[in-house]
Amino acid sequence: MSSIKQVQVTFDCAEPERLARFWCEVLGYVVPPPPAGFATWDDFHRSQAPEDQGSWFACSDPSGVGPRLYFQRVPEGKVVKNRVHLDVRVGTGLVGEERLAALEAECARLVPLGAVRVRLLYDGHDSCIVMQDIEGNEFCID
Repeated sequence: MSSIKQVQVTFDCAEPERLARFWCEVLGYVVPPPPAGFATWDDFHRSQAPEDQGSWFACSDPSGVGPRLYFQRVPEGKVVKNRVHLDVRVGTGLVGEERLAALEAECARLVPLGAVRVRLLYDGHDSCIVMQDIEGNEFCID
């Protein structure tokens, strides 16, 4: 049996490049260089048929550890809660008020980027903050 070498997380969305750049800021990811033969991503997109221009975008972990994120334009909008979401782990190893403070600080950093705070889940020991990205996709800060 062969093992999986890589995992890519794919987002269906309305504005692939905008959403990819949001997640670059959240995760410290980078936009890879444009395909060979193109000086910029704009040059690449202009080379495509009009209906395909801007139909996808991607970003990756500069360290090569995290999965590539791929964003593809779809015609339908988001209707219900995500079945899969990302957890942005900033409180690993922290507990109680110290953990909550780390989560709140990350939430404060992401809101100006366009993220929306949905709710705090806190039981006095463990906690997470449910957020939405700029297209309404849920994610958690934990």
